[in-house]
Amino acid sequence: MPVLQSSKKQMRQALKRRERNAPRRNKLKSLLKRQLAYIHAGQIDEAVKYMPEVFSTIDTACKKHLVHPNTAANKKSMLARALNNVQKNGVTKVAVKPGKAKVAKGEKKVAKTEKVEKVEKAEETEKAAE
Repeated sequence: MPVLQSSKKQMRQALKRRERNAPRRNKLKSLLKRQLAYIHAGQIDEAVKYMPEVFSTIDTACKKHLVHPNTAANKKSMLARALNNVQKNGVTKVAVKPGKAKVAKGEKKVAKTEKVEKVEKAEETEKAAE
């Protein structure tokens, strides 16, 4: 527990801020998850209809200093890029964080260009199979 009067006040303020920010942060996270679920499921109409609300929530979180402006821009860009991939290519498996894929035990890390080449090869084989 803090001893100084100013530290006590700062602790009270931090508690109030935490209580105030928690619902906003939870709403942001749940909206992002729901939007990504729509995109991964291929429900383009729902995702397009839902996009303005998600962007608005991200902008509000940025304005209220819950997330850094660059983080907000990255999240918006990621969602837009994922939705565009689904609309144009029909690809429903979208990398949320490109370049930061988890590597299973025993596998070696692969350079980003090799990953892109593997994805392109897989797409070509799928198209050839059809």
